[in-house]
Amino acid sequence: MTVVDPDHIEAQHREARRAVWFTRINKADAWFSVLGLAWVTPMLKAAAGDNPRAQGKEIWRLLGVPVLSIVVFLMLWSALAPKVVTSLGAIPGPVAVWDEAKGLHADAVSKWDKQATFEERLDQRNQRLIDAGRGDEVKEIAYTGSPTYYGQIWTSIKTVFFGFLIASTIAIPLGIAAGLSPTANAALNPLIQIFKPVSPLAWLPIVTMVVSAVYATNDGFFSKSFLVSAITVTLCSLWPTLINTALGVASIDRDLISVSRVLKMGPYAKITKLVLPSALPLIFTGLRLSLGVGWMVLIAAEMLAQNPGLGKFVWDEFQNGSSQSLARIIVAVLTIGIIGFLLDRVMFALQSFFTFSAQR
Repeated sequence: MTVVDPDHIEAQHREARRAVWFTRINKADAWFSVLGLAWVTPMLKAAAGDNPRAQGKEIWRLLGVPVLSIVVFLMLWSALAPKVVTSLGAIPGPVAVWDEAKGLHADAVSKWDKQATFEERLDQRNQRLIDAGRGDEVKEIAYTGSPTYYGQIWTSIKTVFFGFLIASTIAIPLGIAAGLSPTANAALNPLIQIFKPVSPLAWLPIVTMVVSAVYATNDGFFSKSFLVSAITVTLCSLWPTLINTALGVASIDRDLISVSRVLKMGPYAKITKLVLPSALPLIFTGLRLSLGVGWMVLIAAEMLAQNPGLGKFVWDEFQNGSSQSLARIIVAVLTIGIIGFLLDRVMFALQSFFTFSAQR
């Protein structure tokens, strides 16, 4: 009779559980990379006992080196900033900028409290009128206080996404047409080469005049300033998507096109089942470039046109010239950079999701 060793069975179970654990870690690794958390994978593998020394080197490369570079940057900033004196005083160091960021947050909380108090009093007034049988005198009065820092961030994000969506709606179909048809490509190429290098500062006056002429009342769903900024973003950000879409479509294997003809696929089926899945990586590369361009363009447009948003905040602080202005401008610069990074991560996550879905 064969004797089964309990320790051997337990070891097999441990190995099976370990294999399942590593399979889950490897599946999650793709999403950790998308979210900028690639260093989590070696941590989990080290915790599971997979060559801790090698995983430690990966953790150092993926997490330790970036953190060290940020620490060195902050140290250099802190040491060199006081040596540069401007008309607004010395360049503020990291501590002063952090204090000003906390001040902006406290200011936003104070403004939210004032708005809540205003709305509460307005509701009480309207209720008294209704109770007195004077409902026809009830009014909805908009709060007219100055916007918070967070409100200006939200305004810029809404504007860039609106302009980016319009640009994508225009650029992707045109790029598909240019990639599939040499005639369409010949027609679009001169326009791309002429308008792609145009600065947003050149587009802005034209857009402002056109919007002012067409949208005269300013009482529609969108304000004039919002439309001016969004359309400027559209005009400057559609080119990377258009070019990359055309390149992606044109690089599709000719054999696949021949197969679509043999199968007698219609234009819609050909585009949705063949063209888009094959060209998706380059299309999303164009979308990521377009969103990055759009975000930079928006800040410049808001500064020049004095439209609401982060760009206007930076310009107002520059014009203000107070002792706090320089620190606030640096807070805004860091905010713009962090939001730009997060927008790129969002597009990268969408690219990974759609690419994975298309391959299934």
